Amino acid sequence: MDWKILFSTFLAILMAELGDKTQLAVVAIATSPAAAASRWSVFFGASLALVVACFLGVLLGHVLLRIIPAHYVRYAAALLFIGVGAWMLLSREG
Repeated sequence: MDWKILFSTFLAILMAELGDKTQLAVVAIATSPAAAASRWSVFFGASLALVVACFLGVLLGHVLLRIIPAHYVRYAAALLFIGVGAWMLLSREG
């Protein structure tokens, strides 16, 4: 177990998820009358969803690494983030 990678991954994902639409969706579900008595069900359901999403991300990264050199994957990810950010800035209303 590489503790440095574990800790840096934990911090990166935690900071990315705080205030994200995923967290807001969990807040909305947890405050719904249907979930009033099932807070733990909301917690475990949301946790399982994030675990599955992260597993798929790691699996995709592993597969991509076998096909494409790592630096190209990083460049593509960076361009994707920049593209989404530019799209969000240009498409905002007001």
